[in-house]
Amino acid sequence: MKLRNREELIALRERCVRASENEKRKILVCTGNGCIANGALEVVSKLEEAMNELGVSWSIDLMDDAHEVGLKKSGCHGPCELSVLVRIEPEGWLYVKVKPEDCREIVEETLVHGRHIERLAHDDEAKFYKKQNLFVLEHCGHIDANSIEEYFSVGGYRALEKALFEMGPDAIVKEVLESNLRGRGGGGFKTGRKWEQVKRQKAARKFIVCNGDEGDPGAFMDCSIMSSDPHRMLEGMIIAGVACGAEEGYIYVRAEYPLAASRLYKAIEQAEQYGLLGDDILGSGFSFHLRINRGAGAFVCGEGSALTASIEGKRGMPRVKPPRTVEHGLFNLPTVLNNVETFANVPIVIEKGAAYYRSIGTESSPGTKAYSLTGNVRNTGLIEVPMGATLREIIFDIGGGMRGDSTFKAVQIGGPSGGCLTAEHLDLPLDFDSLGKVGAMIGSGGMVVLDEKTCMVEIARFFMNFTQKESCGKCIPCREGTRRMLDILERIVAGKGEEGDIEALLDLADLIGNTALCGLGKTAASPVVSTIKYFRDEYEAHIRDKRCPAGSCKSMKRISIDTALCKGCSKCARVCPVGAIHGEIKEPFAIDASACVKCGACVDACPFGAVKEG
Repeated sequence: MKLRNREELIALRERCVRASENEKRKILVCTGNGCIANGALEVVSKLEEAMNELGVSWSIDLMDDAHEVGLKKSGCHGPCELSVLVRIEPEGWLYVKVKPEDCREIVEETLVHGRHIERLAHDDEAKFYKKQNLFVLEHCGHIDANSIEEYFSVGGYRALEKALFEMGPDAIVKEVLESNLRGRGGGGFKTGRKWEQVKRQKAARKFIVCNGDEGDPGAFMDCSIMSSDPHRMLEGMIIAGVACGAEEGYIYVRAEYPLAASRLYKAIEQAEQYGLLGDDILGSGFSFHLRINRGAGAFVCGEGSALTASIEGKRGMPRVKPPRTVEHGLFNLPTVLNNVETFANVPIVIEKGAAYYRSIGTESSPGTKAYSLTGNVRNTGLIEVPMGATLREIIFDIGGGMRGDSTFKAVQIGGPSGGCLTAEHLDLPLDFDSLGKVGAMIGSGGMVVLDEKTCMVEIARFFMNFTQKESCGKCIPCREGTRRMLDILERIVAGKGEEGDIEALLDLADLIGNTALCGLGKTAASPVVSTIKYFRDEYEAHIRDKRCPAGSCKSMKRISIDTALCKGCSKCARVCPVGAIHGEIKEPFAIDASACVKCGACVDACPFGAVKEG
């Protein structure tokens, strides 16, 4: 099974292409995390059962003999909230919210009679995909995530073949430099420059490390790539090894990603069986060995030096720099450290060239960016757009606008290290440089859309609470500074804010940003600073008026009974869990404010709208 040379790889790829073409139809069931949670594996089982009962010839594996249907366990299709998702090819029909009981109808109507099932169709499919540009996510949802043969059938490992036999280290580094590919992990550092620096090192051993520790709340791009198209990322890592003279690599995957880890283990095993990992790859003389390291879920291990310390078996804590990772990284040796999406971009750059890559996106930030679109937007899920796409295009075109016809208020981008953008930024190009100018950052790509009912002070408190709990505690500015900021924010949302709190928050943010040890600490206060910048009036209302303008801070809610509307039915009193409502039947009732816990049960129970919350 081991491929001994380039010619054998080409022959195997052509065989896989033919086998794929032999499948008259493909039925691709999303088996990403969300779909599995909603019953995707049972859907696969019921489809198999229905095809057997109705005499449909099918196969999971790519085979030389023609089959009527190829059944695939694919990765994420994109519109995650509509799971379980099932795509029919070559028609391109996407069925959403598929349940096991729908499977026989899908087989009979679609596979046997070729009829589209309108009730299962995705109403906004055209709108959801129209402004996307699927590069890194190109194969996600279109091939079996567990099969290297499927990856071969769409041209897999062609870039590695080119790198090994047509280019060599110098040409690879030059191509990546000229592409201006920038790291997708948040900082946007030029990938080619990092590779060039490691290539120059004279060490006998070097490492390629992939950061799959994606820990931002609401972010799941890297997880989806690892569990949907793992071989593309592996191919990028091997090419990096060729370029830099590194023969060893590590993938650092957070413990909360068991599906991604299991598919990576399988992908590595498959690549080793075919001789694409291991010694003397394709007879080229180049060797590359890859291991997986499972992280324990510490957010700080997304920082480079903390990540490498964790792989070494030490506590995941950042160290002072310089020296940089490119000089003294894993085991104190030169190390290339990029994230999942960055490595997944590399095969595109190598196969299609730097000029092609730079034709997408902006001059300073070429290519595309994957985002996890979540929050109060109609179409949530995994998307990919050219660098320079605007918030308006993402939220109102791809996302379908605000959910429930609510009003757009802000979007938190970049997670705990990022900041919020407002309506004035809807037409701002989303790229590394443009976002930096307004105090935000792309980060790993998490995007949470917020409406008018969202309290921005609470949003700042949420992210500060996350960062403070995840602080490794090594440096005082981050350990103590974030604790002090969190204390102030908790007082404010509890209705106990004081004059001078806003200034104290800004002073602490400045101090932490200038003195914290690592990048995560330096950006810890970004959500607070950006919400003060754009929503200072909300902070002032909480502090001075003891009022939450969004009406979401529980401590500031005021529940009252309008005596003119109250009919004395007692429904409010009967649902009150603390007995704070009293009165006589057919007479207006009253609320004891000192006893009220502001749960809102009385508001929901009143049939006359007499109980009001404000």
